[in-house]
Amino acid sequence: MTPIRVLLVDDQNLVRAGFRALLDSEPDLEVVGEAVDGAEAVSLAVALAPDVVLMDVRMPRVDGLEATARITADPGLAGTKVVVLTTFELDEYVFGALRAGAAGFLLKDVEPEALIEAVRLVHDGQALLAPQVTKRLIEAYVAATPTGAPPAPEAAPPDDRRLAELTPREREILGLVGRGLSNHEIAAELVLSPLTAKTHVSRLFLKLGARDRAQLVVTAYETGLVEAGDVRRRGS
Repeated sequence: MTPIRVLLVDDQNLVRAGFRALLDSEPDLEVVGEAVDGAEAVSLAVALAPDVVLMDVRMPRVDGLEATARITADPGLAGTKVVVLTTFELDEYVFGALRAGAAGFLLKDVEPEALIEAVRLVHDGQALLAPQVTKRLIEAYVAATPTGAPPAPEAAPPDDRRLAELTPREREILGLVGRGLSNHEIAAELVLSPLTAKTHVSRLFLKLGARDRAQLVVTAYETGLVEAGDVRRRGS
């Protein structure tokens, strides 16, 4: 089995060492490089073409958002997925990270097993955004856009034209993706087979030009299909 190749990006040596020890202990994961800031992250990503980048947000020189945007905009790195990590539960950069093309968002206090599984899920193209993270993301966006006020400059205004080519079923599924449901949960919600649910989600990627599931989440609430109160929390 070819291991999943991971690039670690964090300005704290101890954090990188901990992540390296954790990931390298798994037979299907391999840390291929470490970067101390966003500028070095971009250079190493181009040189190494890792499968997954674990990206810190707040770093000197070039921060994680800019580095993420540069990596995801590079056609030569189309197969590289970026997961943004932060110590801040309500980090103001969460929405910006996903708009920059990040495949997901995790808190640094994530359980070790959850981090390992996140790398595997992202590499496999599956959902990474847990409902509680999606809820924080939407609430932060809503809080930054008061009722009746125009959206912030960095946020695209609601645009129903993006939904024009979607069937009613596809709109329904996009809304469920935006609420944080996995393909299996969508299948159960709509009484579909998991394969049918996966096919619908794949069509959404194509029709909306989305790079990954995180961008579907952004589209779902930018177009009004999802509001902050709609997000489901597991275990609640």
